[in-house]
Amino acid sequence: MRDEAAFVEFAASARERLRRTAYLMCGDWDRASDFVQEGLVRVYVRWPRLVRNGGELAYARKAVVSAYLDHARRRSSTERPTEPDPALASAEDVATAVVDRQTLMAALAGLPPRQRACVVLRYFEDLSVAETAALLRCTEGTVKSQTSRALFSLRSVLEDSPSGEQAEGAVSW
Repeated sequence: MRDEAAFVEFAASARERLRRTAYLMCGDWDRASDFVQEGLVRVYVRWPRLVRNGGELAYARKAVVSAYLDHARRRSSTERPTEPDPALASAEDVATAVVDRQTLMAALAGLPPRQRACVVLRYFEDLSVAETAALLRCTEGTVKSQTSRALFSLRSVLEDSPSGEQAEGAVSW
């Protein structure tokens, strides 16, 4: 039997954390909300079994990551607008911290989906290699190699950025 109230309470408490995770993978708050919604639909379908076995948040995180990876596999997910939106402020008009964050998000967006998922799960969600491998359904060696490649790419992009001297130390997320 499905406990609607328990699911609604869980969804309300986990939504923002899941949305931040999805945002770090896709770089768009609206798409992140869509991934969270799709993930929560998957959780709702399995809710009775999840409550019996525990691990609701872990399954929800896995569902959101799967929704993101499924979307990234579609050809249409690589389409980008050709002209910038004139309503948005230029990078020169914002504070240095915002520019640094924008550079980081662009660098994350430049990573392949699997590498981006590894970085987000390992360093933003603070999951272990084993937990990340289980979530992505791959080996621990794959997580390590994908993470290593992603970090190399991020370092090279961030060192070449205008604020490269700041990127060498710890970047403020």
